[in-house]
Amino acid sequence: MSERLRPRDVALLAEESASTPMHNATVEIFEPGQSGFDYPGLVRLVQERLSFVPRYRQRVQTVPGRLANPVWVDDEHFDLGYHVRRSALPRPGSLDQLRELVARIVSRPLDRNRPLWEMYFVEGLADGRVALLSKSHQVLVDGMHTVDLGQVLLDTSPEPKELGADEWRARSRPSPFALMAGAVRDSVTDPHVVPATARSTTGAVLRGVADAARSAGRVVDALANRTPTSGSPIIGPLSQQRRVVAVRTDLADHRKVRDAHGGTVNDVVLATVTGALRAWLLTRSDTMRGIREVRAVVPISVIDDEMEATSLGSQIAAHFVDLPVGEASPVVRLHQVSYSFQADKESGRAVAASRLTSISGFAPATFHAIGSRVAARERRGYELNVTNVPGPQAPLYAAGARMTETYPVPPLLEGHPLAIGVTSYDGHVFYGLTADRDLLPDADLLGPCIQEALDELVDSATGGRARAPRGRRRRKATRSTEPATGKRS
Repeated sequence: MSERLRPRDVALLAEESASTPMHNATVEIFEPGQSGFDYPGLVRLVQERLSFVPRYRQRVQTVPGRLANPVWVDDEHFDLGYHVRRSALPRPGSLDQLRELVARIVSRPLDRNRPLWEMYFVEGLADGRVALLSKSHQVLVDGMHTVDLGQVLLDTSPEPKELGADEWRARSRPSPFALMAGAVRDSVTDPHVVPATARSTTGAVLRGVADAARSAGRVVDALANRTPTSGSPIIGPLSQQRRVVAVRTDLADHRKVRDAHGGTVNDVVLATVTGALRAWLLTRSDTMRGIREVRAVVPISVIDDEMEATSLGSQIAAHFVDLPVGEASPVVRLHQVSYSFQADKESGRAVAASRLTSISGFAPATFHAIGSRVAARERRGYELNVTNVPGPQAPLYAAGARMTETYPVPPLLEGHPLAIGVTSYDGHVFYGLTADRDLLPDADLLGPCIQEALDELVDSATGGRARAPRGRRRRKATRSTEPATGKRS
C-alpha cells in the first residue's frame, strides 16, 4: 500500500512557489587522484546506492477530489540519467565560477512529476578537481523514514564498498479508482486521516489566498515605482534568482577562541556570523540604521523525554537567539550569544555533538534538511536562519575520490532573503550562504566579512593586535575529533 504524505509535507508543497523552491542543496568538492572518479563513475555509484533510499525513486501522486493527502508512488519511468546530470566550468574553473553555476541551478524548482531530486557532476575545476551538487526537496528528507542521498554515497575509506545487485522494480501506478478507494479506507480505519486532510486542504487554500494578496501587493508597488521596505535589510520579498557564498575556515581557529573564552564551537560560529553581519551592515551605512540585533532561528538537537533519541527527524527543535550586531566588542558578542544557549546546556536538554553524531540517520546534509523544515515551520518571528552541523573529522570518499570541501546551500523562505548553513569537516568549518540576487546584490561581501570576523575573534584569544594579510597567512589546520556544535565534551 502506498504511503500517504503527512500534513506538514503537504504544507511544504503548498508553500512552494517559483520564488521559494523548497529544496536543500549541498556542494562537495573532490580530488579524484588515482580513483578515476568521473561522471560514469558517479552514475554507477548512485545506481548501486539508491536501494538504501527507495523514496528517491518515488514521486508525489495526488488523490482525485482531494479525498485524502497525496501518496508516494514508484516512478514507473524512473530515468537515472535525468536526475544525475553532467556540467562543466571553463578550465581552470574557480570557486567563484562554481558559485555562479550553483546559484543558477538552485534557483530552479524541481519537477513535481518526477522524484524530487537532482545531482550534478561538475568538471573543469582547477587542479583536476570535480564538484558534486545535490539538491533534494524538503518533503523527501525527513530524518525518520528517508535520509539525504548524499549520505549514502560517501565512504570512510578510499576502497569502495562492494554491494549486491539492485533488484528494484517499480510497482505499477495505482489507478484513480484505487487511489479513491484507499482514501476512503484510510478515512474509515484511521481517525486522524479526515482531520489531517481537512487541515491540509484548508491550509493550502488560505496560503493560496495569501500568495495572491502578496502578488497583488507587489504589482501595486511596481506600478507606484516603489519597493516594499522593512526595518531590517534581510527582510523583504524574494525574486526567483539566488546568490551563493562559500567560505572555508579552520576548525583550529574556532577551537582556539573557544578555549580562550569558554562556551562551545557552536557559540564561536554564531559570534562569527554576528561579526560578519555587523561588518556587512557597516558597509551599507555607518549608523547601521539603528539596528542593534538580528533575531535568528538556530535549529538544535534536543532530548525529548517522551520519545527515544533514535531518530534525527524527531530530535530537532528551534532555538531563537538575538545576534548582537550593534555590539562593537567581538568578545562581548561571543559571551552574549553563548548566554542565549546556557539554559539548554544547564538543563541537559541540548544534545552534545558526540551524541548527535550517533543518532540514527545523522549526517550533515540530512541535519541541514531537517533544520530547514524547522525554520519553515516557524515561518515568522525571526530574520535569519542559521544551521550549524558537526561533520566527521576524518576524510570521506566517493568511489575512491577524497572529499576536500563541503558547503551547505540552504533554501530561502518567503520574506527571508538570507540563510546560512555551516558544516565542520576534516579540520575545517565551511560556511554556505544563500541570498536573494535582487534584494541583496552585495551579498558577496559577506564572504570576506566572515573571515574577518573570525580573525577578530582569534586576535582576542591570542592577544594579537595585527594580523598578516590573508594572502600571506599559512595556518595549518589541526585535526580534531570534536564536531563544531553541541556542548563541550
